[in-house]
Amino acid sequence: MLAACSLAVLSALSSALAPAAAEPAAPASPLTAAAEMGMAIGGGPAPESRSARSGAAASPAQLRQAAGRSGRRAAPVRTTHAQATRPAVQTKQARVPSGAAGGSLVAEARRHIGTNPTSRRSLWCGRFMNMVLENTGRAGTGSDMARSFASYGKRVSGPQVGAIAVMSRGKRGGHVGVVSGVDERGNPILISGNHGRRVAEAAYPRSRVLAYVIPTEG
Repeated sequence: MLAACSLAVLSALSSALAPAAAEPAAPASPLTAAAEMGMAIGGGPAPESRSARSGAAASPAQLRQAAGRSGRRAAPVRTTHAQATRPAVQTKQARVPSGAAGGSLVAEARRHIGTNPTSRRSLWCGRFMNMVLENTGRAGTGSDMARSFASYGKRVSGPQVGAIAVMSRGKRGGHVGVVSGVDERGNPILISGNHGRRVAEAAYPRSRVLAYVIPTEG
């Protein structure tokens, strides 16, 4: 019996003195593996999320976020089709009332744009205006002077389509043309002769206007 007790004591002492078995190492989390991969590819450690620092398993969304931080380039900003094809702002011609002559004078004057239908080489805007009047069945002033139209027909207070605008030019000169419209600043748009040595349609400063007149009918 003494021998049996001695064996039991020795067995207990051996168990107490034996080293504890090493616990198996915990497997690396997927986020840790992604961080190590980012270090190998990008040259630096990938930032860890809170779940990695706390030991919790990372979700697929967190893995994608970690992979994006490891050096993936952002997608370039693209211009939409609507932005690329946005039209530019355009200036619109203001509407003006039509005079008694209406569009017939305007249409006749426009037929000669880009030409010089008169026999004169200089100071022929008055002659062109008389020609347009005669071609539409109206009497003119009988003078080549532009200012002769200031006392012609019936005066009106403002620009009208088909009216005649008489303007100053320097101290003693003048210019004359038929009104085809008004721009956004209130300047009359005229079709006139001797504009750059030809018939042309252009806006003139309203400060130069001496008179607007309606042509005499018949």
